[in-house]
Amino acid sequence: MGINQPKIIITVLSTLTFFFSSLVATASNDNYHTAEAIKHAETAQIHGKAGHVKTLLEYAQQSLIHAKAAENELAGSHQRITDSIKHLEEAIAHARQEDSEAATRHTSQALEYMRHPIVE
Repeated sequence: MGINQPKIIITVLSTLTFFFSSLVATASNDNYHTAEAIKHAETAQIHGKAGHVKTLLEYAQQSLIHAKAAENELAGSHQRITDSIKHLEEAIAHARQEDSEAATRHTSQALEYMRHPIVE
C-alpha cells in the first residue's frame, strides 16, 4: 500500500490553516470589539449632533458593550479603553437626561480615546 500524498498534503494544509486562523481570531478579538465600539460611537455622535438623543443613547449603549468587551480582553492594560468607557457612561447619563450637547461631547471624547493606537 502506498501513501496517498495528496490526502496527506491536504490534511496538513487544513490543519495549519485552522491553527493560524485560530491565532489570528484570538489576537484580533480586541480589535473587533474596539472597531465595533468606534463604529457605534461614531453613529451616536452623528445622531447627537442632529439632536436625536434617544438614538444617541441606543448607539452609545452598544458602543459601551463593545468597549467593555475590549477592555476585558485586554485585561484592563490599556488606559485608553478605560477612559473611553468613562466617557461613554457619561454620554449615556446625559442622554438619559436628554442633554444632547453634553452627551455628544462625551461621545466625542470617548472616540478620541478609542482611536488611539494600542501600544504594547
